[in-house]
Amino acid sequence: RRVKDYLSARMPASVAGRISVTGPTYLPVGVEAAIVVNNCAAAVLLMLSGLARGKQVVVSRGELVEIGGSFRIPEVMEQSGATLREVGTTNRTHPADYERAICNETAVLMKAYRSNFAIVGFTEEVSRADLAQLAHQHGLIAVEDLGSGLLVDLKPYGVKDAVTVQEAVGAGLDVVCFSGDKLLGGPQAGILVGKEPLIRKLRAHPLMRALRTDKWTLATLEATLISYVDGTWTKKVPTMTLLTDSETAVLAKAQTAADILNNRAAQLATFEIHPSTAKVGGGTLPLCDLQSYAVVITPHHTSSQTLDETLRQGKMPVITRLENDKVYLDFRSVLANQVKPLAEWVVRGLEDAKQNKNHNA
Repeated sequence: RRVKDYLSARMPASVAGRISVTGPTYLPVGVEAAIVVNNCAAAVLLMLSGLARGKQVVVSRGELVEIGGSFRIPEVMEQSGATLREVGTTNRTHPADYERAICNETAVLMKAYRSNFAIVGFTEEVSRADLAQLAHQHGLIAVEDLGSGLLVDLKPYGVKDAVTVQEAVGAGLDVVCFSGDKLLGGPQAGILVGKEPLIRKLRAHPLMRALRTDKWTLATLEATLISYVDGTWTKKVPTMTLLTDSETAVLAKAQTAADILNNRAAQLATFEIHPSTAKVGGGTLPLCDLQSYAVVITPHHTSSQTLDETLRQGKMPVITRLENDKVYLDFRSVLANQVKPLAEWVVRGLEDAKQNKNHNA
């Protein structure tokens, strides 16, 4: 019931009415069925193996992506047994490009979301709705590797250009796959959602046994998804907490840390609060800048590079960035309950860096 209420408020009526979600987890995206495997690369492999093995898959050249770990769409497609048919150019692809490529061997028209890079300027791409319509006109399947599984609209929080799973499903695509971590904020997993007959076919595929995830992942994924259903996602999903923090909240965290550092280590370094720009990270939204605040550290007894290395190599590693020979602690990426422990570890790092310098001298 809670899933239905959630979907009815956020999805088109034609989609919200189809809520027969199968499997061990709730998936608040308005789909007929869903399955979970161990990561998104596995989801792509299963999707193409089950729907297009021995057949042709048409993809825009501008979407032949590579992400972390050298995962490349063309190579995964080769392993699936499907044949790649590239269309369009790097920067411009039109519906007619897909249509000219369709033949008796074609099974799938595919989109691959450019989650970790951007093509700007003189560009054109085929929308999800147009791709789905074209596929269905020819009796084909339309799919997308969405990458990051965003379930909420983050535009009110300054995160723009992020496509939600609901948007992809609502555009009429037959199968959409995405990660359970990254922007969804759960454990590493690959999730496939879509039309029930197609998901049923994938569930019965021999690869499903090899790619299935474990019970711990399913349990943590379910807990994450339920937080989206009951509206507690900004509090219970750490990724979402950090992305939706107001500038005022980020400044307050930076101020708390600066106060502790000035009280504990003023003789070791100078601490200032500067406006900062943070990135979403996780291989997503490369053009999105988040307004933030950083505590900027200028050490008195060692170099900024040495302090940076000392903090990273400590018992509790602290990851900073170096700018203009200063050490930046950006508090967009720090949870409220981490501020005081973080400050304490920075004090230890400053003390260790000073001791190491004296010892080496």
